[in-house]
Amino acid sequence: MTIALSFTIDIATKYIAFHQIAGTPVEVHREEVVAATPRLWTLIPQHTPVTVVPKVLDFTLVLNPGAVFGIGAGKRWFFVVFTGFAIVIGTYVFAKHTRSRDWLIHVALGLVLGGGLGNLYDRLLYACVRDFIHPLPGVLYPFGVPASWTNREVWPYVSNVADAFLIIGVVILAWRAIKTPPPQTRR
Repeated sequence: MTIALSFTIDIATKYIAFHQIAGTPVEVHREEVVAATPRLWTLIPQHTPVTVVPKVLDFTLVLNPGAVFGIGAGKRWFFVVFTGFAIVIGTYVFAKHTRSRDWLIHVALGLVLGGGLGNLYDRLLYACVRDFIHPLPGVLYPFGVPASWTNREVWPYVSNVADAFLIIGVVILAWRAIKTPPPQTRR
């Protein structure tokens, strides 16, 4: 249930974002993405980001040819295979290593798998991932400390709901792994 719900929410929010944020609907076509890589910004019309909360959250459209933080641009098939492998492992862990009362782990795995499927869907259908969530827009590090190679912005990255689900799921799984005591061994 969590997998289907998180996947559906991710795809729906991407659809809404790409049809509302730029003022006119932005249609993403696989052939254009493949031809434009690495200049994907040319496929998005100039638009003013939608400020949800000033200095906290903007919505702006970005096409990401890589993975988190744009790492691995142009390595789409690597990420397709990696995501497929992660989905198989996650499904195996769910089926073989959880019990019916492990509802929090089920939710976390559902978020990870649903988020992974949402981004996999984009990579397969569009040859890139549609992103639109920009936290901390324009917030700069003090004293000229560089945050990335190009600017001083604290969080220059744009992501999507699938990424948020992945992060939340992984944090829950890590927390449970740390919190759960190791099984007692028999002597």
